[in-house]
Amino acid sequence: MCFMAAMAPLRNIVILTGAGISAESGIDTFRSAGGLWEQHKVEDVATPEGFARDPDLVLRFYDMRRAAIQTKTPNPAHEALAKLDGAWGGELLIVTQNVDDLHERAGATRVLHMHGEHLNAWCAACDARPRWTEPLIHRPPCPACGEPALRPDVVWFGEVPYEMDRIHAALREADLFVSIGTSGAVYPAAGFVRNARSLGAQTLELNLEASQGSRWFDETRLGPASEVVPAWVDELLGG
Repeated sequence: MCFMAAMAPLRNIVILTGAGISAESGIDTFRSAGGLWEQHKVEDVATPEGFARDPDLVLRFYDMRRAAIQTKTPNPAHEALAKLDGAWGGELLIVTQNVDDLHERAGATRVLHMHGEHLNAWCAACDARPRWTEPLIHRPPCPACGEPALRPDVVWFGEVPYEMDRIHAALREADLFVSIGTSGAVYPAAGFVRNARSLGAQTLELNLEASQGSRWFDETRLGPASEVVPAWVDELLGG
């Protein structure tokens, strides 16, 4: 029997998205062959210690990522989730591990960036998080306090992801948890499926290939995000 046909009536949905949903828009992933981690060591560009040790290296790295993201466009997977966001009458939360803004540019509004955003900066002096599209390498002043204390508003290894209380609250109320384009290797996000299952939610994985956590899902559908996500959304809204 088809998983979707067998599901109980749905109202509340939590969707987790990862690098795989943006890869088809040309945004480099970190963990795939040829990805960013093969070009840079994690400890050099994605830890507070690396930033303290060589801030210029880190700022240049993120300045390049910030500039590149602004040249990309949403793909059909982003557009399908934006369509679902606009049409779904129940609760919906798109929790993304991605630091791009392609969900929002596609039109989604119910989005939570648990790892921060490339197009924000964070002021270590006053805790402001201004929208930021320009380089940080030249140490521009914070618009709020004037101090040259801006860094990328990106959660690094060793730092706590954003809004975990809100995420867990949404998982507690979810009837369906969907994971899209994730490796299943990065915690705490990799543990969301088990949390959702333990609370009674149905679970669905949409991925290019089976993730490390595939065994925890009721169903896994494999294929490019730009194909499997629109098909699933059309099925859900049509049903």
